[in-house]
Amino acid sequence: MANDAVAGKAACTATIRPTGVDDPVSAVLATCTRELVTAVEETLAAFLTVEIDALTEIDAAMGDFAATARDHVLAGGKRIRPTFAYWGWRGVAGPEAALSPVLPALSALELLHTFALVHDDVMDASDTRRGLPTAHRALAARHRVAGHRGDPDRFGEAVAVLIGDLCLVWADRLLAHAALPAARLLETRRCYDQMRVETVAGQYLDVLGENDPANWSLDRALRVARYKTASYTVARPLLYGATLGGLGTDAPTVAAYTRYGLAIGEAFQLRDDLLGVYGDPDLTGKPAGDDLRSGKPTVLLMLARQLAGPAQRARLDRIGTDLDEDDAAELAGVVAATGAVGRVEQMISERVADALAALDVADLDGTARSALAGLADASTRRWA
Repeated sequence: MANDAVAGKAACTATIRPTGVDDPVSAVLATCTRELVTAVEETLAAFLTVEIDALTEIDAAMGDFAATARDHVLAGGKRIRPTFAYWGWRGVAGPEAALSPVLPALSALELLHTFALVHDDVMDASDTRRGLPTAHRALAARHRVAGHRGDPDRFGEAVAVLIGDLCLVWADRLLAHAALPAARLLETRRCYDQMRVETVAGQYLDVLGENDPANWSLDRALRVARYKTASYTVARPLLYGATLGGLGTDAPTVAAYTRYGLAIGEAFQLRDDLLGVYGDPDLTGKPAGDDLRSGKPTVLLMLARQLAGPAQRARLDRIGTDLDEDDAAELAGVVAATGAVGRVEQMISERVADALAALDVADLDGTARSALAGLADASTRRWA
């Protein structure tokens, strides 16, 4: 299942920095981790083929259901979490370590990510993901075409929840395929479990915030960013990778990875907050202004309310209502006029600087240090 093309010294150093193309994240992945992404995709495809075949033997409908789950796993994405986990591992294991023993564990993070995305889309009633219908919308459409009984939307949501659940189980199974000593795999599993707990807790706070915005605060919005996104996207994948490489929990590198990971993870979410209001749907794969329509109390919108004058605040009170495209564009202009966008950009810059300072004092392989520095910039300047 593994492609070991990046096992040696092939990781880039000189070309890790963004190259000025429209999507710097894609540029980094294309120039420096292309072989890794290919290896992850191949590992996932091979693993899922076996799993789908086993379910198809039980019942053809179960095979179709599993194939739908597979399609969402392989539907694209930047593979950011395996990438950070890879560099976390490489920073500890060094340039000579073979990739194949840990590749199943890196790839399992994409199954965990699909679980989170599919459930998140149900909770947010999202229509699109990566430019395609979300799982629950696609399944509802399939129900209508087939002429089945019952509520198509309810069917779509129920099956999407099951798809997410299946991906979570698959992630556990694929992690177990890592060819590591039992003690190291157990330590990795502890890190993995903590990542999952923090993700669920952060998601709960996110849901709560949408339903109790009057009692929300900037501090709580930042807490959501830390636990829903920073931990699960950067900090825990880095530590997960380091654990795969045999790093002890009390090693100085743990503190450096944690500091770097939380800073870049929070900056990643802050960029996502901006994209949720100002992103180009052709690049993000999601409608513009979704956060304005849902009333999600992001850091951007909490800052806008804090900085707004009385007239601006009255206009911002329309956030979370039924907005058409023109209404959303008008409110986006009000948010920008408060100065909140500039403040969020400043917060992103501060966190990137803190992350780079953490790398400066970390005892890392030089290639990994260069890669993480490049990813710090690329993942927080992205357009999608």
